[in-house]
Amino acid sequence: MAVMTDGAQSGGSGEGQTGSGAIAELTRRVALAREPAVTDAKGPRRRLFAAELSHLLEPIKRPFRSIRVTPAQQPKMVMLLPGFATHPVRMKYMAQQLEKAGHEVKRWGLGFNWGATTEKLEAVEKRLVAIHEDRGCSVVLVGWSLGGLFARELAKRHPEAVEKVITLGTPFSGDMRANNAWRIYQAVAGYSIDNPPVESAIAEKPPVPTIAIWSPRDGVISPRSACGKPHERDRAIALRCSHIGFVQTKESIEAVLGELDAR
Repeated sequence: MAVMTDGAQSGGSGEGQTGSGAIAELTRRVALAREPAVTDAKGPRRRLFAAELSHLLEPIKRPFRSIRVTPAQQPKMVMLLPGFATHPVRMKYMAQQLEKAGHEVKRWGLGFNWGATTEKLEAVEKRLVAIHEDRGCSVVLVGWSLGGLFARELAKRHPEAVEKVITLGTPFSGDMRANNAWRIYQAVAGYSIDNPPVESAIAEKPPVPTIAIWSPRDGVISPRSACGKPHERDRAIALRCSHIGFVQTKESIEAVLGELDAR
C-alpha cells in the first residue's frame, strides 16, 4: 500500500512540521528510486532506450506520412488509456486516425497517468460503466504501457462493458522489473512495485478477447513482458516500433485499426 507522509498524518501542524514532512517524503521517494534490484530481471538494451529519443522528431515527420484509414466495418466505442507519466494528448494523433475510420473515441478522463491507485482505477471504472449504460454498447479498451494494465483490470471487473482489450507495450507478464522505468515509477508513484495499492493478478487474462501488441525494438519494456504467454492473452502481434512509437507510428495505428475491425 502506498504510504503518504505529511504533517496531518504525523500528528504535527505548522509550517516547520509541514516542511519536515515534505523532506521525509522526498527522502522516501529517493530511496525508492535507488532501490537495488532483488531479481536478475533486466530491461531492454541501452541503445534501444536511447533510440526512444528519436520520436522527438515525430511532429516533423508526420506531414510526410500516409496512414491507410478505411471506413470501419462496424464502428466501435473506444477508450484510450495513456501510459505512465503521459497525458491523453499524447494519444491524440491515434485518436484522430480512429475517428477518421468512424470509431467514437473517449479519453480516460483523468489527465496525466502518474501511477496506479485505487482512486484512479475506481474513477475510470465509473466512467467505463457510465459509457456502457448511456450508449448501450460495450467498449474497446486500448491501453498504452501502464494504461494497458488499467484496461486488463477493468475488463476483469466489468466484462459485460468491455468488448475487447488491446494493449500496447504493456508489461503484464513475468517480472515487473523487466523494464527500464521501474525505479522512476516507484519514485513518482510513491510505492514499491512489490506492494502496489491495487491488488491484481496482472498476468491473468481478462474474460474478453485480449490482444497484446509488442515490439522487439521497445526501449522501455521487455518484449517478453509485453508479449506475454499464450494463456495470458488471446493473441500477440509483433511490430517494429519503439515504446513511444506505439501511439505514433503508421504500423501501430494500422494494427489497432485492424483489430477494431477483427472479429
